Amino acid sequence: MTSDAEQWDWLVVSVSTAGAAGTLRVQVWRKLRSLGALYLQQSVCLLPAEPEVTRQVRRLADKVRHQGGQARVLTMTFTDPDEERSVIAELNAARDAEYAEVLERLPELREELAAEREQGRLTYAEVEESEADLERFRSWLGKIAGRDYFAAPGGSEARAAVEQAAAELAAFEDAAMRAEGAEPAATKAVGRLRAVES
Repeated sequence: MTSDAEQWDWLVVSVSTAGAAGTLRVQVWRKLRSLGALYLQQSVCLLPAEPEVTRQVRRLADKVRHQGGQARVLTMTFTDPDEERSVIAELNAARDAEYAEVLERLPELREELAAEREQGRLTYAEVEESEADLERFRSWLGKIAGRDYFAAPGGSEARAAVEQAAAELAAFEDAAMRAEGAEPAATKAVGRLRAVES
C-alpha cells in the first residue's frame, strides 16, 4: 500500500461457486469474512491489497478454480478520494462493531471474578477457567486486529479493556494463591528480579 497522502491499492474479488461442492461456498465466505472483506454486491468484495491479504486471496482463488468454481482477483485504485474514504469508513465501522462486541461481552468475565471474590471462592480452578476465558478474548481481539487495516477507533478501547481484565485476573490469582497459602505471583516475580539483579 501507499502512504496516507496517496491512494491505496485494492483487490476486487469476484467468486462464483456455482457447479462446485456446496461446502466450497461456506469456505469462501468464511475466508473472506476472516480477512474483513467489504461486499459491494453478492459474490463481489473489496479488500486492501496488503501483501499477506493478496497472498491469501490468490490462494483462495486457486482453490475455487481447482474445485470447479470461478474466481477473479483484480487490483484497482480509486479515482475519487471521497469514495475511497467512504470505503475505509465502512471497513472501520465493521471493525468497530466487532470491537464493540468484545467490549459488550468482556464485563461478564470481570463480573464473574468479582462475584467469586465476594463469595470467597478464590481457587486455582477458577483462575484456570478465567485464564482460558481471557485467552479466548485475546485470540478474538487478535483476529479482529488482523483485519483492522485502517486502525478503527474502537481498537484501542477494546485492547485497554482486555488488558484491564488481565490485570484484574492477575490480582485475583494473587488473592487465590494467598488463600491457598502459596506465594503470590507478583511476589515471586519481584523475588526473581532481585535474584537476577544480585
